[in-house]
Amino acid sequence: MTRLIRLVLICVPILCQTGCGRSYTPKPRAYFRISLPPKEYVAIKGDYPYEFEIPTYASISQYSGRWEGTDTAEYWINIEYPQFHSRLHLTYKTVSNNLPKLIEDANTFAFKHSIKADAINQREYINPGSKVYGILFDIKGNTASSLQFFVTDSTRNFLRGALYFDNEPNKDSIAPVNEFLRMDVQRMIESLKWKKTD
Repeated sequence: MTRLIRLVLICVPILCQTGCGRSYTPKPRAYFRISLPPKEYVAIKGDYPYEFEIPTYASISQYSGRWEGTDTAEYWINIEYPQFHSRLHLTYKTVSNNLPKLIEDANTFAFKHSIKADAINQREYINPGSKVYGILFDIKGNTASSLQFFVTDSTRNFLRGALYFDNEPNKDSIAPVNEFLRMDVQRMIESLKWKKTD
């Protein structure tokens, strides 16, 4: 028993000197490492009034909802990214003396996020050769949609897109995936061609 007491009396001060003298610094919250697949693109297949390239790790599904008075809902699609639990929702409309209204609606949808957004950056796209003109909205912060865009030929076709994740918005945890998918959206816009133009 006396040996145990001696051992405790010797070890406790040594442990206190080595362990108690250091201050504890909490570690920042960590997130799982996300494996990102290589970038390879293919043209979409289907009877749509537009064509563009999507990555090989994405798939297309038909948008299941329908809006009253929308005669182009059959061309509304989702580009699904199952490994990232996200989707790019695309809505297509025909231009018929309504271009200012369509652009205003696209701006309104993007700037609805300004309450929670840290910033909303805009990038213009102008490709006269393919008659593609539009704006990409890069929405920073904990918002429901981190990327939105619209493109048009200004006479017949209008396409709007919004990227959504299937989880609670957290700009820090989705940042690598968001940046990765932004490149795919940019590639989609840059490869876009209208099948019917005036």
